[in-house]
Amino acid sequence: MAIIQDWKIRSTHARCEVSGDPFLDGDQFYTCIFDEPASDGFLRRDYSAAAWKKVRKKLDPAPFSFWKSTYKAPVRAAEDHRTADTSVEGMLRRFIDEDDPRTENARYILALMLERKKTLIPTDTKETETRTLLFYEHADNGDVFIVADPGLRLDEIESVQREVVDLLAEEDRRAAGELEAVHEASEEDAQKNEDEAHNDGQESAQPEEETVALPGHETADGLGFETTVDAGGELADEVDEHLESADTGEDPASPDDESQSERGVD
Repeated sequence: MAIIQDWKIRSTHARCEVSGDPFLDGDQFYTCIFDEPASDGFLRRDYSAAAWKKVRKKLDPAPFSFWKSTYKAPVRAAEDHRTADTSVEGMLRRFIDEDDPRTENARYILALMLERKKTLIPTDTKETETRTLLFYEHADNGDVFIVADPGLRLDEIESVQREVVDLLAEEDRRAAGELEAVHEASEEDAQKNEDEAHNDGQESAQPEEETVALPGHETADGLGFETTVDAGGELADEVDEHLESADTGEDPASPDDESQSERGVD
């Protein structure tokens, strides 16, 4: 297989790859992740349960990973939750999108934190030539998160935890700074609008000066005088528990039995 370099989040199109029919709330379907050598990345395809029975033995190439899911129709509450959760999920999304090797350990820890919160559901684990890949599905919207397991030792946990805590604090400061900038911009706009309204009111209230020439007299303009008028002025314990269980050989949560029994293509 190709040397995987693309770890982007894979979102569902919420429709069957074969029929094109949209999934309805509560529909069961199969998510397949295919290795795509042309882009050194992954391709996601979703199949309805009926279509899966027809194509599962005919897929060529076989999916790199697949599992069974239940579709959840998008709801506003889920969208609001994802928008508000900038300190953990938002950071993980950004790190996966940036794919900076320096954040690989942090991505792993953040994924574990979201797994413990049941925001991310573990669906599969795959070994490649160079590393172990962890596949997660978002509990609300079905997005697939692909995270590499860096193989942390127990004696490395503390330093990585400190790194994540520092990153979370930096994220909070960044979000607070953006919020303050938006607030200041809003205040400046409001003040500007107030000043403009005040000036417009003064100009409309100021009577327009007229120069009247008396019979036999020249106007002020004719004498060269100016007649214009100025109108106015101007989570550390939970991570330890998870990693320690992993170090002792306990398996993480596995996908449902049907996907385990069907893993691989006949």
